[in-house]
Amino acid sequence: MSSSNVKYFDLQATGLGYLNRVREVTPETGDPFWSVSLAALRGSVDNAQYTHFECRVSGKQAQEIVRQLQPAVEGRLKVLVGFTLSDLTAEAFIFKQGERAGTPGVSMKARLLRIVWAKVDGQPFYSESERAA
Repeated sequence: MSSSNVKYFDLQATGLGYLNRVREVTPETGDPFWSVSLAALRGSVDNAQYTHFECRVSGKQAQEIVRQLQPAVEGRLKVLVGFTLSDLTAEAFIFKQGERAGTPGVSMKARLLRIVWAKVDGQPFYSESERAA
């Protein structure tokens, strides 16, 4: 089967959340890539909860915006983004240290495809709709 005939099932999620731990990862084998931690908001506005994702930044546009936001994240400013994730998966692990050492945990992983908008400390930083205009 040629690569032009390959078909995929596409699982995507959209939402908003706080961008954390922006970094460029250089694996021993393979190409370097950008990675972020994302604290996605869910639940009632009056009592918001977070779901944390470790994301490989896959979309070209998302890579560009993440690079621009890296100084704000490193400066501990609040960076809130509207996003699209794909390939959501969960990986079980055992905590190795700390208060929860020896107990199971779950790491949520995804690919960050797109950043629709971004605010830094409540101020508009990026908007797809303004960029397209």
